[in-house]
Amino acid sequence: MITLALSKGRIFDETLPLLEAAGIEVLEDPEKSRKLILSTNRADVRVVLVRATDVPTYVQYGGADIGVTGKDTLIEHGGQGLYQPLDLQIAKCRMSVAVRAGFDYEAAVKQGSRLKVATKFVSIARDFFATKGVHMDLIKLYGSMELAPLTGLADAIVDLVSSGNTLKANQLVEVERIMDISSHLVVNQVALKLKQAPLRNIIDAFASAIGKSA
Repeated sequence: MITLALSKGRIFDETLPLLEAAGIEVLEDPEKSRKLILSTNRADVRVVLVRATDVPTYVQYGGADIGVTGKDTLIEHGGQGLYQPLDLQIAKCRMSVAVRAGFDYEAAVKQGSRLKVATKFVSIARDFFATKGVHMDLIKLYGSMELAPLTGLADAIVDLVSSGNTLKANQLVEVERIMDISSHLVVNQVALKLKQAPLRNIIDAFASAIGKSA
């Protein structure tokens, strides 16, 4: 049995065409089912639905053999125990710094004053501002990042941005792009040895579908 870890939403939806290229069809819609383990048209392949941030952990510790997760999640996880054969080029967005409209970000950074930054992407934010030589106080939040600058909790946020509409709706402006984000295929290293043929078939099918060699 091959177990594939996916998260609901955009990653799940954009992974479906890649699965079809590998001859795998998920038989249930996760938005209409309460099941956390979904069957496929292949008796030897199943899909488990987990939180996006938990995908690397499930794969690392063998709860899943293979998974799809964002580059942001991989960086925060650290990637230990994971084989990362492919950037799937799906669920694209960017990691950016945003501040409330009217905040003089350039002056705050240049003056070397302490910047209060709210984010759930702690490693990414810390590394980014360290390379800029900016002293920062990190405030870890798990949701509603946009509220932090508006309430004075933080000067800036580090968060994922897609269209930028949420920032605009909350009177925030994007001031720096940290990195582009897309979703990657991750494989349990032990599983790759024990289930080499079926896993390699899936990896190769994904690679062909996105026009890359694994």
